[in-house]
Amino acid sequence: MVGLIGPASPATRLGRAARVRSAAPVPRALLLRLLRPDALLWIVIVAILVLPIALFLLVAFSPAMFQQGTDWFSVAAFGRALQGSALVGLADSTGVGLAAAVLATVVGGALAWVAMRTDAVARQAVTGLVFALFLTPSYLIALGWQRLIEPNGVLQVLGADPSGFRGVFYGPVGVVTVLAVKGMPFAYLAISNAVRGLGSEFEDAARVHGGGPLAAARLTVQLLAPAVWSSLAIVFAESVSDFGVADTLANAAHFPVATYALYSAVQAFPVDFPLASAVSWLLLLLVLAALALQGRVLRGRRFRVLSGRARAPRRTRLGGRGQAVWLVSVAALMVVSLGVPVFGAVSASLIDGLGSLAGTHRWSLANYVRVVQSPDLGSPLVYSAGMAAITATVALLLALACARVLAARSVSRAARLLDAVLLAAVALPGIVFAAGFIFAFNLPVLAAAGIQLYGSNLLLALAYLATALPSTTRLLVGSVAQVQENLAAAARVHGGGAIRTWLTISGPILLRPLVTAWLLTYAGTLLELPVSQLLAPAGSEPISVGITTALGKYDFGGGTAMEVLAILSALAVVGLAFGIVRVAAPRGWRRLGAAA
Repeated sequence: MVGLIGPASPATRLGRAARVRSAAPVPRALLLRLLRPDALLWIVIVAILVLPIALFLLVAFSPAMFQQGTDWFSVAAFGRALQGSALVGLADSTGVGLAAAVLATVVGGALAWVAMRTDAVARQAVTGLVFALFLTPSYLIALGWQRLIEPNGVLQVLGADPSGFRGVFYGPVGVVTVLAVKGMPFAYLAISNAVRGLGSEFEDAARVHGGGPLAAARLTVQLLAPAVWSSLAIVFAESVSDFGVADTLANAAHFPVATYALYSAVQAFPVDFPLASAVSWLLLLLVLAALALQGRVLRGRRFRVLSGRARAPRRTRLGGRGQAVWLVSVAALMVVSLGVPVFGAVSASLIDGLGSLAGTHRWSLANYVRVVQSPDLGSPLVYSAGMAAITATVALLLALACARVLAARSVSRAARLLDAVLLAAVALPGIVFAAGFIFAFNLPVLAAAGIQLYGSNLLLALAYLATALPSTTRLLVGSVAQVQENLAAAARVHGGGAIRTWLTISGPILLRPLVTAWLLTYAGTLLELPVSQLLAPAGSEPISVGITTALGKYDFGGGTAMEVLAILSALAVVGLAFGIVRVAAPRGWRRLGAAA
């Protein structure tokens, strides 16, 4: 009896503890674990980056799994993607992508060399041109050219006949030109960084051993091979995945490309998701093939040129003729890349009734008055500005969290996985993101669960966020990595909490990078085309869709006026943001922020 009421044995206590643990509220523990910041970050990444794209790409192999066919495993969609107009579009995309990559690399490389290795005047103008093109969507460049040379366009109103030039430009020549102009900033940035670190001792060594200028130039090109091949791969990938030119100039010229074939499959009735997924796979394979070719060419070769003996390169002095050739070349490039599109857009917006027979074709501000007064023309700009501001803010917060994970002192498995996911997302075309969101968030299983996101503003915002997050993270990770962790640790030792530490330590240091990342995300989202084209909810029209809709109705004046006002509003937001920082931020914050 004493044994029955006395202290329990160790085995008994262990069994009771096990029963208590088994009776614990497991869902609550799981909920607490899921509410951890790192878990929440991964939930967002999987929800907006991994699942939509993975499910969309899977439907090409298993249509029956998603009620898009009867086959549980089939490659029939790839057979359809490799025939007819889809095959023609794939071949056209490959051809113009290769041509644009070579042209952009040659022009961007020449600009980088002259700007970095000579005393050419107005070298700073090249940097301004590069970043202006970097921020300008490809479809705006194409539309500027179209408004200038199209039938009854600006030149014809002015009394000129551009029909001969239009017959040449409307086709692969024009598509390659616009894609090369858009790809030139990538080529310039890739090659200029390599040229900056290449000393002049290699050229001197070639000449000491009897080589002339041609031999020295050949050696320099070989040493710049990694940057050149990177430029070719990047511009090719950007060109074959571009949708802006496909939806404007290429479509008007009846020149089919792969991205428009994907768009047509999604817009068809009924929607052909397996074909769209197969075309997406082929686009990704083109990008991967370019990267694989780059790696194969450079494999086993050494290009290390920076050492303790490296000398700063000497700038070559250009004579009067060289300076004249440089100025003429830069001026011509500016005219082709930005001058003509800007003149075409601005002049078209100032001609009343351009594109129709109803207007007077006189120069006036009537188109701008219509945009401001008409809800159909003015509301898209207000709507896109609000969506862009929301997207930029949320993307900045998530990108900052991702950058902290990637810049941590100890690289974990989760950090490597996050880096791989973000890097893969950067390579995905925007049109694939849009198609993936249409497919994933329109599945019957979500409708059965009561989740109705398709056709809503929330889904459009999530798609904007998915396309902006990878690039915004890449913009911030370098600056975040510069902030030493002992600064925050010292603040906590002196009694500072997390919020105070951020406001007094991390915030001031990262002020300028954060503002710049927000503005770049805002400007990119404001004029984004493929996601807006496919996911715009009924009754709410983004500015890019509003522009293309007005132009589709032959309201060239109203459409271009919307375009000009959108760009001016983006520039105004940029100026306002930097002005607020300059006026409102403490002087120490501005000094620290400029150093990151």
